[in-house]
Amino acid sequence: MSNKITLKQLAKELGLSVSTVSKALKNSYEINEKTIAKVQALAKKYNYRPNRMALSLKTNATMTIGVVIPNILNYFFSKVLLGIEEEANKRGYQIIICLSNNQYQKEAESMRLLSDGSVDGFILSIAKETQLQQHEDHFNKIIEEGYPIVMFDRVSDNVECDKVVINDFDAAYDATSFLLKQGRKKIAMITTLNDLGIGKLRTGGYRKALADNKKYAHDELIVKIHDKKDFETSINKLFEEHKDLDGVFATDNVSAITALKIAHNKGYKVPKQLSIIGFSDDKVSRMAFPSLTVVSQSAREIGKEAASMLIDRLKNPSSKNYKTTVIKTDVIFRETT
Repeated sequence: MSNKITLKQLAKELGLSVSTVSKALKNSYEINEKTIAKVQALAKKYNYRPNRMALSLKTNATMTIGVVIPNILNYFFSKVLLGIEEEANKRGYQIIICLSNNQYQKEAESMRLLSDGSVDGFILSIAKETQLQQHEDHFNKIIEEGYPIVMFDRVSDNVECDKVVINDFDAAYDATSFLLKQGRKKIAMITTLNDLGIGKLRTGGYRKALADNKKYAHDELIVKIHDKKDFETSINKLFEEHKDLDGVFATDNVSAITALKIAHNKGYKVPKQLSIIGFSDDKVSRMAFPSLTVVSQSAREIGKEAASMLIDRLKNPSSKNYKTTVIKTDVIFRETT
């Protein structure tokens, strides 16, 4: 047989119906494991590939999801992508990835290009520039054209669609509360997410934790970093002006590890004299010395849930019951606390 074997030819050789073979190739729960293994083994032997163009014409579906993210080098977004791809592939879908680079125009253009029939729907995290300038028309237009959207992490309350988030407020509250329970008397928050919704929620959680602790004697101490070039200068200034600082909660790990490095240079003993908590369980946090305590965002689970929600929406497009799923976060305790 040639490499261009058809579904019908596979079914004939196996003595099964075309429908059964099709479902087995998609790991359908309707087909027993023995049959799935037999079908997939033969498909692999003949290098069978589904004719996606024919499938699209027949079902009016591309079986492809467009994913638009702000930054592929960010550990969180790369782990979300892994979760999206795993769940999408499991359910017979492929993904096309576009980068907005945190720019509104790139985000809007990516969605416009893919909404020519290349994808069935979108999973996205809103670009920083889009949020700051409150651009939302391109999302609503895409939805009006019949393309469902699932937003994750950076979402808009003004767009009616399904969403997957963590509780950023509670995550920051729990991290700050842990530092307070450790007996820390002066806790600073370092943030690079100043104008984003998630940044505001994390700042709110930090403030609420301090306010709820009646024994805490200091005012809030928030260091806002707007430019990557200002990391060392801003954090060094924090230590210079607050020599009694004994706790740091950072909304990202670059800030947390910069604080750790500066603390080392200034002779602090971590965690005896100073405790530090970062945000996101990436490799850098585990390789830091001492290893960094972090809030884990469960990025892979966010990706899986986002893909599952979109595919469910594609199977039931008429439903207007949009939901927001909140993924639980945890504090992973390491050596900086």
